[in-house]
Amino acid sequence: MGRLFWKFFFVFMLAQVVTLVGVSTAFWLRHRDASPGPDFPRGPFAAVALDAAAATLTHGGEAALRSLLSDWARRPGPDVYALGSDGRDILGRALPAPAPGEGLRTNSAPIASTRRVELADGRSFELRVAGRGREEAGWRPPQRPGSGERRVLGVFPGAPLAGGLIASLVFATLLAWYVAKPIRSLRSAFDAAARGDLDARVGERIGSRSDELADLGRAFDRTALQLKTLVEGQRRLLHDCSHELRSPLARLQAAVGLARQQPDNLQASMDRIEREAARMDKLIDELLTLSRVETGTGTARREGIDLAQLVNDVVGDAVFEAEAGATPVAFDVDVSALRATSIKGDAEMLHRAVENVVRNAARHTAAGGRIRIVGRPGDPAREIHVEVTDDGPGVPESELQSIFEPFFRGAAAGGSSGHGLGLAIARRVVEAHGGCIAASNREGRGLVVTIRLPA
Repeated sequence: MGRLFWKFFFVFMLAQVVTLVGVSTAFWLRHRDASPGPDFPRGPFAAVALDAAAATLTHGGEAALRSLLSDWARRPGPDVYALGSDGRDILGRALPAPAPGEGLRTNSAPIASTRRVELADGRSFELRVAGRGREEAGWRPPQRPGSGERRVLGVFPGAPLAGGLIASLVFATLLAWYVAKPIRSLRSAFDAAARGDLDARVGERIGSRSDELADLGRAFDRTALQLKTLVEGQRRLLHDCSHELRSPLARLQAAVGLARQQPDNLQASMDRIEREAARMDKLIDELLTLSRVETGTGTARREGIDLAQLVNDVVGDAVFEAEAGATPVAFDVDVSALRATSIKGDAEMLHRAVENVVRNAARHTAAGGRIRIVGRPGDPAREIHVEVTDDGPGVPESELQSIFEPFFRGAAAGGSSGHGLGLAIARRVVEAHGGCIAASNREGRGLVVTIRLPA
């Protein structure tokens, strides 16, 4: 068990013990001076007892009174004494010892109330009630001859204190264990993550509890999952990058070898080296862009974006490149429905995403073909769509999802010079803005790529 467990345990145990000792001490001090002694009922109870005894003596005689007082002595009730002319009780009982300062005394007996009864034969009896005065309005068991009663504790209450300590020990242990258990699970998961095991999870061990420690454990699980995704992405990126760079590097080495072997063809070799260097530069730029988007550092800015203007800027660049190229294509653009809407995001990254989709459409559209770009509100209304349709050969149905994976080049790519990163970057950017991107084949011929973004 860790140090936090013992800290919680001792703190709560100390609080329980202090409370228990304080209450027990106050209880003990409150009652320790209440030494045993006779108290005297003086209220209506004493009068009722004397009335009953007097009526019994008057109408039933001494024998009836003796029977009544004997019966009262065996039951909870008053202490009623009947004293004859000789001052002795008819049952032979000794009157209780007096308590200092308590009430009226007769023959050294504490008397709460008395009554004298004259019989027809000339005898007289004095009836007296002796009891415990601190219970004036109550009822108490009678004191039999020679018996005594301890109403209060004369020693420190050890039994309640021991019981309280045991209960405090149990509950403090349970509470400290309940708090320390998820922390131990978290420590174990952190140790596993430090060793490189990013599959370690805390949620399964925490269970269904809902508190700050459970939230911390679930936050760790999300962090571990994100780290695992990033690490695997970096590994995959390094693998794909090494694979893609191997071909241009081989061509560069071949060009250098030809330049040395054939000095007369030096210019052709230099042109080849320049083209391969440009390809490598473009590849590295795309790899860096993809890495920034996957790690979230490339879409940190949030600003209002006029999507209609952004699409028009992308199309303007594409038209310029198409007119300067060997295979010009035509563009039909209708984004008027987007003029009344705007989105929040990173304008530069969204420009690159739309540009990659448009460039991909232009790359796979034959000369004289047409590319249509349409913007419209989506369903639900808080969503907008941008559709890019080309006249290319389309994509096999089995590859429609794969074209958005890094370095994927399907059969329809043919001799395309791309690296398979453009659509992957577009998907990452769109998803980082809370949207999605999908592709479908158009009826007849061509591919439709739909970008959905929250308005």
